[in-house]
Amino acid sequence: MGLMLFPGDGDVTSPDVSWSYTGFNMFREWLAQAEGFTLAEMNGFGGERTWSSVSTTLTPLLDHPDDDGPSLTPAQCGAMLPRLEAIIDQRQHDHSAPALQRRIDDTRQLVTVLKYCLDKDVELIFG
Repeated sequence: MGLMLFPGDGDVTSPDVSWSYTGFNMFREWLAQAEGFTLAEMNGFGGERTWSSVSTTLTPLLDHPDDDGPSLTPAQCGAMLPRLEAIIDQRQHDHSAPALQRRIDDTRQLVTVLKYCLDKDVELIFG
């Protein structure tokens, strides 16, 4: 069983991105690290640090239930896009570790889905 993020347009041919729950957690840990903090120290992930203490446009993705949580709005998708693209640009030339390449590929897939959500003006669904 796993998690899929997909546009809320009802079209089964729309782009999506999926992970196992463990894989999604590792992806979010990697993004949090890129943002300068450790996910495990955050409220909701075993730590005491509040989300208001970090400044990142990725908060809606990072501080989200694995599934069955609220959908992300097109505005939230649009706000996250520049930062995700910047992370890809910063890391894409480092091909030293297969795990890192997987995170970059996952980020590219997520960017594709977010752009689609923006183009169609639909929410991003966690399912």
